[in-house]
Amino acid sequence: MTDLLEALMILCFGLSWPISIRKSWISRTAQGKSLFFEFFIWIGYIFGIARKFILWNAANAAGNSLDWLFYLGWFFYVLNIVEISIDMALYFRNVRLDKERAGAVSSK
Repeated sequence: MTDLLEALMILCFGLSWPISIRKSWISRTAQGKSLFFEFFIWIGYIFGIARKFILWNAANAAGNSLDWLFYLGWFFYVLNIVEISIDMALYFRNVRLDKERAGAVSSK
């Protein structure tokens, strides 16, 4: 049951990142985004992946098998870290675009 709840939590987060990526892509600005905030979420996903890896190693050492929910959670952690990495890359692109717009305005 706890693996199901974890997988559902990660699924919900995973559904949110495409919305954020789309907004970052379309808005073409870094205003309203916090790289600091996204970085700590990214680190949280790293900790989640590390936890899954530790559980997987412990199960293998004990000769136990893990259910499909464990692997589903692992998949969503990896998917989420890829999605937030894309959003973080768009942040840097948008900062550059903001600077270019500011430079174009100040040179007029």
